[in-house]
Amino acid sequence: MECSLCEDPIRITVLIMMTVSSAEPVDILKALDFQSSPEGVRKAPGFCAFRRGSKPDVAFRVSKSVQISAPTKQIFPGGAFPEDFSIMFTIKPKAGRQAFLLSVYNQQGIQQLGVEVGRGPLFLYEDQHGSPPPEEYPLFRSINLADGKWHRVALSVEKKSVTIIVDCKKKLTKPLKRSDRAVISTEGITVFGTRILDDEVFEGDIQQLLMVADPRAAHDYCEHYSPDCHAPSHQDTPQAQEPEETEVSIGGVVWGGGPQ
Repeated sequence: MECSLCEDPIRITVLIMMTVSSAEPVDILKALDFQSSPEGVRKAPGFCAFRRGSKPDVAFRVSKSVQISAPTKQIFPGGAFPEDFSIMFTIKPKAGRQAFLLSVYNQQGIQQLGVEVGRGPLFLYEDQHGSPPPEEYPLFRSINLADGKWHRVALSVEKKSVTIIVDCKKKLTKPLKRSDRAVISTEGITVFGTRILDDEVFEGDIQQLLMVADPRAAHDYCEHYSPDCHAPSHQDTPQAQEPEETEVSIGGVVWGGGPQ
């Protein structure tokens, strides 16, 4: 059998995605207008006081008086909430605090999604069929985010499991017993820092809160979105990496061409 690719030693440029995803990250803090310093929010030093080749990081200090919410469609204008996704954030909660960082409600006021930070973070997820029940929400008992220190946290939701990655090292996976073709409605509201009628409110510093419609993004959070202090920072509002060109050899034919 002849190899049609090998007839002529021509160079063909092939785009190979070098990043985990081409999906644009949703910058939730930007969507909630943190830059305008709403009541209960002010700027503060960020994760890196010194960053090579860049200005120091800047975060937002959130007090107990904060009350921030928005229609979910305003935050996720694409319409449909992704079935599999990543939620990623860089935070320094006040020591000993336990509160929801993010809560997503449907039109009936039912909380469909929530990320509780503190000692033993909880991932709340309830699909259109009410699955999983509250007693089966993934709970990461061995993790402590309430120690008053900075933490980079990434959650990867894929199929019937959720994985948490803390400080780029510790990784734990729990089952997520949701329905097949699970749906999260975008018809309700998204609340920052608490739950409706909750007394507990997130207090502390937050530098970044992103969502990406790709469960693989969480696994590269510290590389692509929140790099170490010895690395230059990315853009103030992180965007997905562009595809890069590279060279591969198939059947003796060189495909692609890297940046010149």
